[in-house]
Amino acid sequence: MSDARLPIPGPDAGDLHFFAPWQAKAFALTVHLHEKGAFSWTEWAEALSERIGSDRPAPDAQSPQAHAEAYWRDWLDALLGLVQSKGLAEAALIEEAARTWQRAAEATPHGTPIAYEAGLEH
Repeated sequence: MSDARLPIPGPDAGDLHFFAPWQAKAFALTVHLHEKGAFSWTEWAEALSERIGSDRPAPDAQSPQAHAEAYWRDWLDALLGLVQSKGLAEAALIEEAARTWQRAAEATPHGTPIAYEAGLEH
């Protein structure tokens, strides 16, 4: 994994918060759903706090990338839980989309953009 991090746009754009594009996309998706009224920011903060407050041990303090990976996986898990609890998507639909994405990733040669369609079962 590259040490390159992506900044969050804003007044402190020099501060880097993302180690991978998917982390920035998870952030943007959460903000978008909130702005569309899918959930309040208080609901989001509670969902994320609950997930981060679980009993899992934190990654090795020597690796900022490991901490970012764990944090953003918690972020995605919290978002998934909130989306499901709000009835925005059913768990089975989300799980099938994840399986399709995994099949597409496995079918894609290294260095080539992943096409979701490649994971669809025929």
